[in-house]
Amino acid sequence: MKTLTLLRHAKSGWDDPVERDFDRPLNGRGRRAAHRMGRYLRDEALAFDQVVASPALRVQQTITGVEDGYGRPLSPLFDRRIYMASASTLLDVVHGLDDARATALLVGHNPGLEDLVLMLVPQGEAGLRDEVEIKYPTATLAEMRFDVDRWADIDERSGTLVRLMRPRELDPSLGPDEG
Repeated sequence: MKTLTLLRHAKSGWDDPVERDFDRPLNGRGRRAAHRMGRYLRDEALAFDQVVASPALRVQQTITGVEDGYGRPLSPLFDRRIYMASASTLLDVVHGLDDARATALLVGHNPGLEDLVLMLVPQGEAGLRDEVEIKYPTATLAEMRFDVDRWADIDERSGTLVRLMRPRELDPSLGPDEG
């Protein structure tokens, strides 16, 4: 059994004057959401054998905020392939994960993460998958389980979405229409 958890970076500041999208930082709400998601991970006793993340600044800052709330380091491996990757590229990253490890956290960007959930979870599975189709906002966490022994055996429509948590469900002030 393999468990793959996806975390979209927290809300970034579009009004911050940076030359490259790669260098865009989190805004205040994003920093609060990252910390709150870290507390959620701690409260739910979620743990990861391996963490792979985009090296973009907003992802690095999301990880720092999550670690602060979680109370322990995530020690990610930064992989440039994750930056603004398609679902297919993200699946290639997943296929390369260490088979000796059963749980992985992938931290990155949309639309790739949302598309990966939709690719890996069958359409007929109602409920959480339908919620992902509606919206996969910043700092949202999705956990999927796969009945496989090797990461490379994960294929389209082979997963079960067992958890979907948005920051606004933990703290309404982190939802849309709030500053």
